[in-house]
Amino acid sequence: MREVSARIERFATAQPFVIARGSKQHVDVVVAEVREGALCGRGEGTPIYYLGDSAELALAAVQAQAPAISAGASRADLLDAMPAGAARNALDSALWDLEAKQSGQRVWQTIGLPQPRPMLTAYTISLGDPAAMARQAGQASHRELLKLKLGGEGDLERVAAVRRAAPDARLIADANEGWAGLDVERMCHAMAAHGLELIEQPLPAGADQDLRHVRSPVPLAADESCHDRGDLGAVVGKYRFINLKLDKCGGLTEALALIHAARQRGLGLMTGCMLSSSLGVAPAFYAAMHGAFADLDGPLLLAQDRAGGLRFDGSDIAPPEVEFWG
Repeated sequence: MREVSARIERFATAQPFVIARGSKQHVDVVVAEVREGALCGRGEGTPIYYLGDSAELALAAVQAQAPAISAGASRADLLDAMPAGAARNALDSALWDLEAKQSGQRVWQTIGLPQPRPMLTAYTISLGDPAAMARQAGQASHRELLKLKLGGEGDLERVAAVRRAAPDARLIADANEGWAGLDVERMCHAMAAHGLELIEQPLPAGADQDLRHVRSPVPLAADESCHDRGDLGAVVGKYRFINLKLDKCGGLTEALALIHAARQRGLGLMTGCMLSSSLGVAPAFYAAMHGAFADLDGPLLLAQDRAGGLRFDGSDIAPPEVEFWG
């Protein structure tokens, strides 16, 4: 019989993590463990607070599924039994990990992926005034791909300052729904002049209908506007990419279905993460192998990662070791 346990863990950030919606100095994650005999699978989820979730709610949701998991509920069963979110992600990841240990087959082999190799990941520059963002970018200028957190007025000056501080870096940006009231098309053209390759979520989710009329030289990616397969119909025609996060879609099982459905609709893929330890990022690595952009730097933004976590070498993130996950 399978036994489920769960707990909340807190990780301090290396420095304040600032986006348009506020600043964080720590992150609370929910960790799920599913044991069967001598084997234990682990998973981690970061609640998305702007959706009304919290670590306490996610913990309760995981615990509520313990009887079903003990009775043999599968990852597929969880898609119907639980809403998308951090709780389902934590349980789904724990089941993937347990199944890999029971079968002796790595998760990437089960999915049918080629042998994983280190991949390029973006490194996040927190929102601040142009001088502050330039300082951050200067310290990270050796990294190949920087992701800029933006917030509205002053964003052109922020991007210009970062470009001067990191002239050789590739740049992508996340507007975090902050361009309401601005001329989005003009902003996109100005960003293109600084070599930006992707812009996430310029307008608030649910209020982004105007993007259908925007002719942007920089591809736009849906983040808050796309959580799982149910959102794809509203994304097509506004965005050219989606930003897939396991905490939004509710785990790798749904993520793989979402990737397939997005491809059928001609959408490109970026795989991101919330603030999280390497346990939260490990399953996302295999989703990111399907896409053009990976933003899996969550562990790098913590004061201290989980023991035995993922290895970062310069701008690259290595796949999880067998002893750690999957």
